[in-house]
Amino acid sequence: MEIVYVYTKKRQEFGRQCNFSDRQAELHVDITPDPSLAENFIERNPVDTGLQCVQEMSEHEINTERFETSVRGINHTEGGWPKDVNPQEVEHVTRYRKKVEKDEMYISAIQQLGTIMEHTIRQNNAIDIYEEYFEDIEVDTIDETPSAKTINVFRDPNEIKRTSTHISWFPDGPRKLAVAYCNLEFQGSTPDTSMESYIWDVENPNKPETVLKPVSPLVCLEYNPKDSHILLGGCYNGQIAYWDTRKGSQPVEMSPIEHSHRDPAYKALWIQSKTGTECFSASSDGQVLWWDIRKMGEPTEKLYLDPTKKQDPTKALGAMALEYEPTMPTKFMVGCEQGSILSCNRKAKTPAEKIVAQYNGHLGPVYSLQRNPFFPKNFLSVGDWKARIWSEDIKESSIMWSKQYKSYLTDGCWSPVRPSVFLVTKMDGTLDVWDIIFKQNDPTLSLQVCDEPLHSLRVQEQGRLIACGSHSGTTTLLELSDGLFTLQRNEKNLVTAMFERETRREKILDSRHREMKLKERSKSSADGAKEEEPEEGKLEEEDLYTKAEKEFYSIIEQEKKLLEKKQQQGVDTDKADTGKQSPIAEGDEEEKTNGNPESEQKKD
Repeated sequence: MEIVYVYTKKRQEFGRQCNFSDRQAELHVDITPDPSLAENFIERNPVDTGLQCVQEMSEHEINTERFETSVRGINHTEGGWPKDVNPQEVEHVTRYRKKVEKDEMYISAIQQLGTIMEHTIRQNNAIDIYEEYFEDIEVDTIDETPSAKTINVFRDPNEIKRTSTHISWFPDGPRKLAVAYCNLEFQGSTPDTSMESYIWDVENPNKPETVLKPVSPLVCLEYNPKDSHILLGGCYNGQIAYWDTRKGSQPVEMSPIEHSHRDPAYKALWIQSKTGTECFSASSDGQVLWWDIRKMGEPTEKLYLDPTKKQDPTKALGAMALEYEPTMPTKFMVGCEQGSILSCNRKAKTPAEKIVAQYNGHLGPVYSLQRNPFFPKNFLSVGDWKARIWSEDIKESSIMWSKQYKSYLTDGCWSPVRPSVFLVTKMDGTLDVWDIIFKQNDPTLSLQVCDEPLHSLRVQEQGRLIACGSHSGTTTLLELSDGLFTLQRNEKNLVTAMFERETRREKILDSRHREMKLKERSKSSADGAKEEEPEEGKLEEEDLYTKAEKEFYSIIEQEKKLLEKKQQQGVDTDKADTGKQSPIAEGDEEEKTNGNPESEQKKD
């Protein structure tokens, strides 16, 4: 039997606070006993009850429902015009404005507001509210210990976790963060794995602000620096797509798969252009493709990363990292799977001249490549177990490098506000901050961000906030201490002197190395070493490993000859001791033996 009691209330009292009062008890339902129900129970006899001499307490807890917020856009349209005026027609608008300007009420209102506006303008001109009063006073810098604190953590909302492969900051301030999610392990994704990537509000880690739904998981994602509503993405299947957040979650347009990359598009960047619609992408298939998002049917230009400069697709090096500096609109750099870095010029006259230089130094793929924002001639590369700083003028070796790490490096970048600071992430889940003015052998700050590998890293434009993406899709937002993002006194001059000194040192070492090779080559030619003339186009320098191998085997041969000679001399000594024959020269003995075989038999 269901007991229901209806409370009646007038409509005008809806929503008002309930006022309770005391009153006499009322009987609403009377249920008579039913003896047949007792058959369903068994009497418990005896009954044991534990007693305590303390007051019985009960624990209760309650949690309020989480308040979820969502951001929704509003389209503003121009309004307030009369029905007979079309705001799109210039003639209608001009005619209506002239009519309003002749109205006496309009003129009096303008005259009344004009005096107020004039007074305000005079106030603004009288006092400079942006004036810096203490520019010349030197601030006493406090040598605080470098540190970083976690501000927020953004987790992949899907059950099957994916790697945070790339991070891009909102160009108009540290308010949003675009994160690309993809499982980069070959055939590691199940059919149930989500393909979505997200844009997060920095202050709301509970729910993504915008969901991006590509046809294939995104490997990279970049905001357009000229239009913060547009994002460029490189997919795992090699396609390039772009989104307009005002038009929803689906991509506005994608490159056709037959004209796209054949491998995952590991990097896609925007190019400095008048329209702000040009971009380019690179992949491990050895191609660099240029695109215009207004016409994504086919790439506008193509380049194979062939170090032999013959544009042979079969000899092209796979690309893992791209670097583009807007102040150098025709130049770009590519980090390859084989550990080399290619410096390229897009506007070269012939395809062979597009690859300008090659820098070799890493033992594995180059995962990150970035020019120093203050000194574009110097760039940072991250690969294998080291981070290296290069100078464009020296191709043989880097001018500075980090210590040999025990764990693999995965990403790195310069600080946008301090020329001496760069950051690297590692497979053991740590983030290292290097300040090369303060220390050259060890990082200034080493922070254990998580217990799993870190895969992506991005610093916000102001240099204070850092976002790190992990293997399971967790993006951690960190805030650095003031000393790590505040430009130090005379820092630019110190870094300039350091880079110039290290560049000069490497040049001297390189010239000395060449002199030594030249001396070795001239010495070997003087000794009469017969070497085949190298073919045209090949290096004339002798391979040091081959030379060392030849020297090793020649020493072994000499040792063998000496050993045989000693053994032979030992045999002659034994013969002299027996007295059966006089000691004679080895050559005479052989001659006698060969000339008279019978005598040999007699001796035996």
